[in-house]
Amino acid sequence: MSKRTVAIICGFLVALFYAYNFTAAKEVTPEHVGPFGLAWYRVVATCVIFWGISLFTKSKEKIPYRELPLIALAAFCGVGFNMVTFMWGLSLTSPISASVLMVSTPIIVLVLSALFLKERLHSLRIVGILIGFSGAALLTLLSTGEGAEAKDPFLGNILVLVNAISYGIYILLAKRLTAKYDVFMLMKWLYFFGVLIITPFGISQGLEFEITTASTETLLNIGYVVIFATFGTYMLNIIAIRTLKPSVVAVFIYLQPLLATFIAVGLDKDVITWQKLVAGLLIFTGVFLTGIKRK
Repeated sequence: MSKRTVAIICGFLVALFYAYNFTAAKEVTPEHVGPFGLAWYRVVATCVIFWGISLFTKSKEKIPYRELPLIALAAFCGVGFNMVTFMWGLSLTSPISASVLMVSTPIIVLVLSALFLKERLHSLRIVGILIGFSGAALLTLLSTGEGAEAKDPFLGNILVLVNAISYGIYILLAKRLTAKYDVFMLMKWLYFFGVLIITPFGISQGLEFEITTASTETLLNIGYVVIFATFGTYMLNIIAIRTLKPSVVAVFIYLQPLLATFIAVGLDKDVITWQKLVAGLLIFTGVFLTGIKRK
């Protein structure tokens, strides 16, 4: 099997793992464990895994102290605040709405790049940004949560959008850091700071969870969110990114809401409404237009 074939399989698995994460996490929170508690489990477990792997790697690279504040900021945006707002938002909205809104991340990154990195925006990209955000606004303002246990779809969708913005800032910070430091070295410190950031918010909900009385299904869903949707997706994504072109990797990102919809509808956990469909088409159109490069 060629490296490209392996990379394509890994990219598809990443999209699939992320797609099912919307349904698996929704099954757990907030009924069995609070959203902050589930986010705390994700960060703590992944931190332990990365620090465990680092014990067996031969890298002797050290990160200078002057870079730790930047790493801490990246951890806040991409590990702590990011996961808290995502889990909180998902607990209030529907799986399909959350997965559709997450596709707006490339548009958010483009806007942030224009603001902070002075990247030029041509007219087609500006139109794409406006169309994409109009889809996000439509879904946020008109979503009813029909077909799923959505207690407050408006607030939930706002939180998922805030999560996407936070993750967009993290991408810009991580781009600089990954170019300078070993991946495992960087990730173990990111998650170390992530644990410090998220523990005050999530430890109480995490410790309230009664593992002895929880059903097997609940424990399997928590294990899936922690192992497959957090650590597993990151490891598989490394393999895909190293071999495939960014344009090919992007295709798998766009697969996530499609797969998430099939899974949620197939398991009777959500339904497709006109708001979700129209908003999805607008966001996908916006992402497509912003991805077109001028010759």
